Amino acid sequence: MSNPTIALWIGTYPKSDAAPGTGEGVWRVGIGADGRFAGGELAAPVASPSFLAAAASGRTLLAVTETEPGTLTSFHVADDGALAPVATVASGGSSPCHVVATPAAAWVANYGDGVAAVVPLAEDGALGEPRTFPHTGTGPVTDRQEGPHAHFVHVWGDRVLVADLGTDELRTYPLDGSGAGEVAAVLPPGTGPRHLVELPDGTILLAGELDCRLHVLVPAGPGRLEHVGSVAITARTMADGAPGYPSHITVAGDLVHVGVRGPDVLSVLRVRAARDLAIENVADVDLGAGAWPRHHAVLADGELVVVAAQNTDELLAVRLDRASGQGEITDRLGLPVPACVLEA
Repeated sequence: MSNPTIALWIGTYPKSDAAPGTGEGVWRVGIGADGRFAGGELAAPVASPSFLAAAASGRTLLAVTETEPGTLTSFHVADDGALAPVATVASGGSSPCHVVATPAAAWVANYGDGVAAVVPLAEDGALGEPRTFPHTGTGPVTDRQEGPHAHFVHVWGDRVLVADLGTDELRTYPLDGSGAGEVAAVLPPGTGPRHLVELPDGTILLAGELDCRLHVLVPAGPGRLEHVGSVAITARTMADGAPGYPSHITVAGDLVHVGVRGPDVLSVLRVRAARDLAIENVADVDLGAGAWPRHHAVLADGELVVVAAQNTDELLAVRLDRASGQGEITDRLGLPVPACVLEA
């Protein structure tokens, strides 16, 4: 029986006792459809490449360097998967934590100072100088919301949405960065909006990092979203009873997957009618104590999830049963401080 291999790019953090640029980089890892890893190799040394994005052509890979100030690096992807650096430019702010590619640009969320930035991106991977959009504001969680913290960028038709954990807002900008931003939605105080997904009908599902809830927003006119409510992502908590910290969110069919740090689970929710808040947790896949799931990717039509377990230095392969939402770990691959998983 054939077992086709899926290629993955893995972004990493430096080890906790090391400075950025002292060993981490972008890795290339294979995984079979059976949920077994096929080894991996360091494809490109680069400082703190905590988030990756691929251009539509597949010939350019982007990596943010999550330092202060931050940078954005582009790589040419050869036929054999080898990476060759093309350009490095300023990310437009400090501690960039997310990047997404559009046909002509890369959008970057700079967590440290809450700056959204758009960087021109050519077909050959060349990068221009960033145009920056500083955010302002605070939130009630004083140790996390003392100022703006741009965290995620989502391509939203001819615009982008930027989630700001520090200000409890979603802001929107023209896709090409040609105009000023506007507030598209305000979340309940203390939500801490992190990552989001868009359903086929335009409904937005957003993970609140600070309240551990899944928030539902619906279109409410050009450039606007209405918050209609939220549901708990999981009943699992940390050892002291506090809620966990959701990280990444994905959707496949009627199942939504959210990595939750602290309880260290991959929470699986079934969406029956999002706008009516008919969303229920159907499973919590245990990832192991201390896993701290930073990010994950969904493969094989939703039957396989690869999780970056940041604090246990490993990738986890999770086989999901689409009918029940239940899952089990099928393989582990040791890899230093994984932070991002991207299908190549």
